[in-house]
Order: sequence, then C-alpha cells, then structure tokens
Amino acid sequence: MPTLLGVYHDMTDKIILKGIQFHGYHGVAEAERQIGQKYEIDVELTADLSAAGQTDDLTHTIDYAQVVELIITIGVEQSFQLIEALAETIAKTILDGFSVDEVHIIVKKLSPPIEQILSYAAVEIHRKRVS
Repeated sequence: MPTLLGVYHDMTDKIILKGIQFHGYHGVAEAERQIGQKYEIDVELTADLSAAGQTDDLTHTIDYAQVVELIITIGVEQSFQLIEALAETIAKTILDGFSVDEVHIIVKKLSPPIEQILSYAAVEIHRKRVS
C-alpha cells in the first residue's frame, strides 16, 4: 500500500492507550481480592492503519473505546491471583476480538501490599496473532 509520499513502507502502525485505570480485585492475598486496589494498564495495538488514514473512516480501524471498555470489564469483573494472568487474559481477549496483529500490555499494580515503598509493581507482555 503506498504512503502519502507514494513510497512503500513496513507496517509498524500502532494504537497506543496509556493510563487506563480501574479498581480491581487481584492478588495472592485474600484481602487483596476482597478489598481490591487501583490498577493501571498501558496497551499498544499493532495493526495496519493505512486504510483508516487514507479514508478517515472508523470502520477501517480499531475502535479504541471498545478496547478500553473491554480492559476495564476484565479488570473489574474477573479476579486473578497474578497480574501475569490478568495481562494474559487481556491480551488473548483483544487478539480474539479485534483485528490486531500484536498486542503489548503493561499491567501496573499501583499499591502493592509490601512494606517497601515503590511507585508500582508491573508485568509487561507482548503477544502476536498466530497465523
């Protein structure tokens, strides 16, 4: 597909969603799953966005409002012991439900239940669609 300059290029198009927050019930400790705490998710979706850029038509891209809603629904309505499992579920659900080639997710637990002071604990995963 030619670009606006008429030159072919590698597809490294991304939709980036930063700072999606919700109050979820995840953790190894029972108290974490009962009281819950704040989480923050960053997501990068890799997909060919050239048709959307050329047509200015929402149907040729990924509706990121739906992606955000999906992430919040999973984060709030499901419960996992590990944030790794939360990240994996989000990645799989996005790959199954949207036309994306890859998904890169960072899940941050904003107040991990440990004595030491830190900004957050996080996991980062990158998953690709299997052909």
